[in-house]
Amino acid sequence: GQGFAFRRKQKIQREYRKLLRKEKKVGTQSDAQFTDTYPEHLKHLYLAEEEKLKKQRKATRGSVLLEEKPKKAVDDVCKGCVLFNYRPVTTERKFKKKTSHQKAKEEYEKIKAERARKKEEAEKRQKQREEAQRLYRQKKMEVYKILSKKTKKGQPNLNLQMEYLLQKIQQNR
Repeated sequence: GQGFAFRRKQKIQREYRKLLRKEKKVGTQSDAQFTDTYPEHLKHLYLAEEEKLKKQRKATRGSVLLEEKPKKAVDDVCKGCVLFNYRPVTTERKFKKKTSHQKAKEEYEKIKAERARKKEEAEKRQKQREEAQRLYRQKKMEVYKILSKKTKKGQPNLNLQMEYLLQKIQQNR
């Protein structure tokens, strides 16, 4: 059912919506209210900021954005700002910041590439190891066959063992 927490949440949501509606009504009247109280040397900064906010509001309502002022025009107005070390408010953005989704995707791609590289290296090492083991077993089997040969009477064939030892000595030289 609809418990205490749910009703409380709905009440807070209603109050928030009321507050937003009141701000919309009051916001249109209070915009032009403070233009006269700006200091003269900073007035153009405040006005530029105010225009920027108006444009943002219009964009959120779904209307077409007005063209933004070029950067040069703002710089011409702000020649007096050099004395007070103020920078004008510019509406242009030089670099677009990456979204968290894009960052996560890049991170995932890096991790994926690293895993693939490690996997390839591991497979390569595994193949080398298996090849070395195969060669070792083959060589050992040949030596075992030579050393385990018997005569007709079942005695070890010492001639073959001596030949094997001679070959081993000659290979070491």
